[in-house]
Amino acid sequence: MLLGVDPGTRKCGYAVLERVDAQPLTLGIVPLDEFGSRLATLRASFDIDMVAIGHGTNAAVVSAVVRDAGLPFVLVDERETTLRARARFFDDHPPRGWKRLVPRGMLLPDRPIDDYAALLIAERYLRLAV
Repeated sequence: MLLGVDPGTRKCGYAVLERVDAQPLTLGIVPLDEFGSRLATLRASFDIDMVAIGHGTNAAVVSAVVRDAGLPFVLVDERETTLRARARFFDDHPPRGWKRLVPRGMLLPDRPIDDYAALLIAERYLRLAV
């Protein structure tokens, strides 16, 4: 299984999945300083054999945590993941009511979407690895 990680300034999105286009087994967002303990919890729940980390803000910090946990990792280009994560979020959570009339490109999600960015990072890695 693959763990995708979107490291940010204060928080970290994560997603566990088995293959491209499969539903993620879990998605979440944790404060950056809690990522190590969440990684331990994820490893206890899932047989993670690779970590795909977005090559952006705080990638070095997250890479060090993953390295210390003894997991192999790869840095993945994360360009445009935030924009694509927003589109993916609205695909999974279509706007309702009057928001249906607003073009999706003008809508903002009602919560952080770092977990969706992590999912896209993991999928990007899987597509390149094939």
